[in-house]
Amino acid sequence: MATVEMVMPKMGESIMEGTILSWLKKEGDKIEQDESVLEVATDKVDTEVPAIHTGILKEILAREGEVVEVGRAIAMIETEEQIEVKEERPEKEEKPSAMKAGAGQVEEIPEYTSLILGSVSTKEKSKMYGKRFYSPLVLSIAKQEKIGEGELYSIPGTGKDGRLTKNDLLSYLKNRKGISFNGNSETFIPMGGEDEIIEMDRMRKMIAQRMLDSKNISAHVTSFVETDLTNIVLWRNKIKEAYSKKEGESITFTPFFVQAIANALKEFPMINISVEGDKIIKKKDINIGIAVALSNGNLIVPVIKRADQFNLTGLSKKINDLALRARSQKLTAEELKGGTYTLSNIGSFGNIMGTPIIVQPQVAILAVGTIVKKPAVIETPSGDMIAIRHKVILSHSYDHRIVDGALGGMFVKKVSDYLEEFDPKTLI
Repeated sequence: MATVEMVMPKMGESIMEGTILSWLKKEGDKIEQDESVLEVATDKVDTEVPAIHTGILKEILAREGEVVEVGRAIAMIETEEQIEVKEERPEKEEKPSAMKAGAGQVEEIPEYTSLILGSVSTKEKSKMYGKRFYSPLVLSIAKQEKIGEGELYSIPGTGKDGRLTKNDLLSYLKNRKGISFNGNSETFIPMGGEDEIIEMDRMRKMIAQRMLDSKNISAHVTSFVETDLTNIVLWRNKIKEAYSKKEGESITFTPFFVQAIANALKEFPMINISVEGDKIIKKKDINIGIAVALSNGNLIVPVIKRADQFNLTGLSKKINDLALRARSQKLTAEELKGGTYTLSNIGSFGNIMGTPIIVQPQVAILAVGTIVKKPAVIETPSGDMIAIRHKVILSHSYDHRIVDGALGGMFVKKVSDYLEEFDPKTLI
């Protein structure tokens, strides 16, 4: 049986003292190595201090609220461990050292590296997850029970400031059941009796990664413009039956949007670019990608190469063909690459506007909402009047690293102008 001192640990290079906030154990309590014994405050950090030996907390030497210098004994621990007695050696620079006690001696002050609200011991690191501190003992139990970071964070704590104690974790483990984890064990999914886990397929994983990459790469900004599509809606209603008989397929609103985008890109070539490192590549061809929703919920973006060279009928046929083959998984690899700008039609889902994510390495994308009837003030030779108009909101997301607000705003306004100026006398 040996008695050893527990000393005030060093919690950073410039920290020479700490204030005892509270003792988590009382005299006579059994303590485990690395189990939190008390809470200490310094001018930089509040932290729990773990025991450096397993044994009985024999005596508390520093009371709550007391300021204690680094290296001073704060408690005595009675332990059955074999404590190695090392011969003290003189040092050039005087350092605080622990006092002898019984058969044991602590040669060095336990050293800790400060965290935001916790500390890291030289033996085992405590951690912070989501601004929450975990003691080494809690982390050790969590590791043994295969509890991931997300699950650990979800467990309510009864300690100071909601910290998770050993008893909280043990209580949770007694009732732990019906829990499933994702692949990296960082988040957990509470499972009910009828819940179902669906693994992401390869395409969904790829989409997820590309969306995250785009958000991390580009500084996304979105500008919105409300556009009057009345001329287009009335013209399409007038010709759609004849068009269907002549071409053997329907004409949607998508080719009108693609045509307007292609025309606007000619006037604003600095939107038709890509970025590689710190270089801007100005594209000669106007290749517009069309986001197509598949039956399984995934998205695919076939590309209309040289979209500015098609008339309205040509665009309609090309879009219908690409959409049909996309949904039947018959697109070639060549038809999925080379896009310089992207269109997403969220109106087909009844959405009025959105904030689309840029397809890398492009710098902009346009989402078109659903077309709705609205009362609007229109100008006539005899004065202003209120009429029912067909309106749509254009949502233009662009990379603010390269495209300033003026350019991004002017571009989407130009797309709107082309749509509003559609000639209702157009022939097919």
